[in-house]
Amino acid sequence: MRKPFGGERAVAIAAPLTLLLCLSTLSAAPVQAQESTADAAQLDPLVVTATRTERPLSSVGSSLTLITAEDLENRGTDYVADILREVPGVSVTRSGGPGALTEVRLRGTETNQTLVLIDGIEVNDPAGASFFNFAHLLAADVARIEILRGPQTVLYGSEAVGGVINVITKSGVGRPSGAVSLEGGSFRTGQANASLGAGGERYNAFISGTHMRSNGISQAKSPGGSLKPDGYENSTVFTKLSARPVENLELDFVARYTRYDQDIDDFTTRAVEADLQTKGDQRYGRAQARLDLFDGHWQQRFGATLTRMKARDYNSGNRTNTAIGGKTKFDYQSDVLFDTPEFANASHLVTLGLEQERESVELSSAFADLDRSFRTRSVFGQYQIDLLERVSLTAGLRHDANQHFEDAQTYRFTAAYNHVETGTRLRASYGTAVKNPTVTELYGFDQTYQGNPDLKPESSRGWDIGIEQDLFQERLTLGATWFQQNIEDLITGAGRTSVNLDGRSRSRGVELTADLDLSSGFSLQGSYTFNDTRDPNGDRLTKRPRHSGSVNLNYRFLEDRANLNLGVLYNGNQHDLAFDQNFNTSVVSLRSYTLVNLAGSYRITDNLEVFGRVENLLNENYEESYTYNTPGRAAYAGLRLRF
Repeated sequence: MRKPFGGERAVAIAAPLTLLLCLSTLSAAPVQAQESTADAAQLDPLVVTATRTERPLSSVGSSLTLITAEDLENRGTDYVADILREVPGVSVTRSGGPGALTEVRLRGTETNQTLVLIDGIEVNDPAGASFFNFAHLLAADVARIEILRGPQTVLYGSEAVGGVINVITKSGVGRPSGAVSLEGGSFRTGQANASLGAGGERYNAFISGTHMRSNGISQAKSPGGSLKPDGYENSTVFTKLSARPVENLELDFVARYTRYDQDIDDFTTRAVEADLQTKGDQRYGRAQARLDLFDGHWQQRFGATLTRMKARDYNSGNRTNTAIGGKTKFDYQSDVLFDTPEFANASHLVTLGLEQERESVELSSAFADLDRSFRTRSVFGQYQIDLLERVSLTAGLRHDANQHFEDAQTYRFTAAYNHVETGTRLRASYGTAVKNPTVTELYGFDQTYQGNPDLKPESSRGWDIGIEQDLFQERLTLGATWFQQNIEDLITGAGRTSVNLDGRSRSRGVELTADLDLSSGFSLQGSYTFNDTRDPNGDRLTKRPRHSGSVNLNYRFLEDRANLNLGVLYNGNQHDLAFDQNFNTSVVSLRSYTLVNLAGSYRITDNLEVFGRVENLLNENYEESYTYNTPGRAAYAGLRLRF
């Protein structure tokens, strides 16, 4: 059976339209797979991120990886960022232990060029350089994660230059049920989670709460030995509600709140011991109405989103800085579906979207007082067509009108070819993207960093091409993707300000995946990424390993009551920046490292489960960020009760 995670779906062709139509002549190829088309369709999961509409994964022309709740549970993952390390084309950098700054990059692009969604809510922080810090995103009650790579501005706007990470939490299903779990382990870490949900024909409801606390480790890496640990505390609650008052109308509401308390160290020319602290809270909410007309052939969605992220910095208990970022967004999407059986048995889907977004930033400290906002109005359109039950094509166009910059137009094309009988899937995508400068890049934030109001938006274009093949009656799936992305006017730090780099920066490489069902409860998944990144001067970009990969072996046994999971992560040599007292930079090299993780679980009864894991089993000593510490070997165990 083909697994949705680990079987990389990104594949296609350089000239998608011509080649895919030619490939349709392969319909007479010998049948190698034994399953029928109907059976294969049942195994093909639906995804929503690639087109903003539900699509079978095999018909998506973009490069997309799906992580399921089972994947998260098998690995015992506490943080969403940790499982992203296994995804091809993704690099993760954590500057310390629990709660420390956690950056995620897609295909060599910058952190603020990756758009992050949680239940349809854009959570990139306008006051935090417009990127999302994954340090505070816990994995509890996450149902699925879709990682979409390549330029996605057409459907998602400015931050989606490198791609989109869409985190979707669980919903209430069936009769009322719930779960409670307790976990404890190294660094005096404890975590508790409780959830309750229910659903029927007319409603769905789910509520979840998680609290975790850890003494942590010292963020600063001391050459002479250990320093005072930096503790971390996180409380997260969210609820999802859905009602269907009439058959063709659905009303949805989701709200999420996270409060965290984090001890941090200072950074001068290196990370150093300090009595600093950050306290923050994140509020996300979205309300949406969906109306289906003409037997579902015309679907309309009206949505409103409100986010507010607040962080307060303290030095020896005295507040030194407050940063508030917010976003208000109203959106409308119309989807029209129709068929033309007389023309290649084709199905068509036309999407039109309207958005109005306002981003705001408030910064206050002894050295800065900033209150700015941006407004952007956008219109986008997309056309999807499925031909001959094998070929899927999309074309999209977007226009953004920003009050501070020139209007921008972006476009994107994708193509997919799926030959069920031979298990061959081809995919391609080509698109353009833009990334606006952040408020702090334009206007600065304190006496150490002065803004540059003359910055121009970054522009990008990228493509990917590849193939995925099922073998041995779908017990083995191999995938390969070749990609390249060029960015012009890349914004980078220069001393005490930021500038646009003249020339073109690029990221190109290859993603390889393998998914093997060994039967008897064993499954093996692996990935490898080669990613060569260069700035206009030909120098490697920082914090982007050229080589990275993962192998994950899972064994389910004792009539599925027990599970063991062994994961190996490899991160190759990468560059980082060192600073002197005048903020001048020099390049340093961080050596490669390999992490081995082991997780297991056992269901004592149908309702009670014991679980545990060991992270960094071989006690690897490594750096992800220059002079910042990383955890050594750590062990955790817990109980989960379902009712």
